Amino acid sequence: MNKSELVAAMAAKAEISKKDAEKALKAFEDVVMEELQAGGKIQLVGFGTFEVTERKARVGRNPKTNEEMSIPGGKAPKFKAGKALKDVVKGE
Repeated sequence: MNKSELVAAMAAKAEISKKDAEKALKAFEDVVMEELQAGGKIQLVGFGTFEVTERKARVGRNPKTNEEMSIPGGKAPKFKAGKALKDVVKGE
């Protein structure tokens, strides 16, 4: 499912226009990005948690030359699925 299909599905499910559904999705994306940029996290009980994780610097290998190279640490977004979402995917 791509973004336009998601907007159409949201509009049908909520019985709103596609334009309103697109605004709602854009607002959700903006709020999540702003919160993660500020170092916070968003918990949606049953669905999951969006948060930022710290990755340590490490040594990797270039697969072509087998030469060691350093990979810098940094921050990365992470999503952890909640129990209800996991159960739906499992078919329970």
